[in-house]
Amino acid sequence: MIFPSNRVPVLVSTQPIDFRKGHDGLSAIVSSVLRKDPFTGTVFVFRSRRADRLKLLYWDGTGLVMAYKRLEEATFTWPAIKGGVMALNHAQFAALFAGLDWRKVKSLEARPPTATE
Repeated sequence: MIFPSNRVPVLVSTQPIDFRKGHDGLSAIVSSVLRKDPFTGTVFVFRSRRADRLKLLYWDGTGLVMAYKRLEEATFTWPAIKGGVMALNHAQFAALFAGLDWRKVKSLEARPPTATE
């Protein structure tokens, strides 16, 4: 999987969705349910009811990209089911996509140096 850069926001929809939905159905959920613009370059992550599948939707500047992943012998670690979205940082998103517990991942804050040598 080619991951988006660290600067791309990642939002997780906390409600399970109907996994028969495609690009247009997911972008409609982003607009009407999540109240976000699907054409901003944000990565939107959706979960299945069984928690063993996820779908990603994001706008790459030329079209909507949708990715699908199913774990064969495990389930993804998801936030509690409630309305709305939650943000993940890049490290947490990579852990979630790999099937790891993203709640245990903390990314380092990158700061520019205060002085040059």
